[in-house]
Amino acid sequence: MDDTFEPLSDLSGPDSGPEAAAAVAAPAAPGPASPQRYDAILSIPVTVQVVLGGTTMPVSNLMKLGRGAVVSLDQKVGDPVNIVVNGRIIARGEVVVVDEETARYGVSLTEIVASSRDDRVG
Repeated sequence: MDDTFEPLSDLSGPDSGPEAAAAVAAPAAPGPASPQRYDAILSIPVTVQVVLGGTTMPVSNLMKLGRGAVVSLDQKVGDPVNIVVNGRIIARGEVVVVDEETARYGVSLTEIVASSRDDRVG
């Protein structure tokens, strides 16, 4: 996989120029970051998935599935679930009830996974 990126200093905008290039290359100073510097990155959409588990089955069994069928997963109740962003596991967490009235649930992060170039899912 060939990752090619345009340097941030090549982006045109009010902060373009040698001073902006130096600011991008230099580590960020402690304190609040300039919102203008990150607007382009912060607006990029990503796909977030919570993977409860998986299973393998022959196509013949898959074709027999219908309404009400139960598919057994390889995870047990209470096991951490994987949080996947753009196909990469970034964290693990526990399923929690967010709002009982609306029957909504969510995930409480328990572990941030160290990144690796070879940890893509699927």
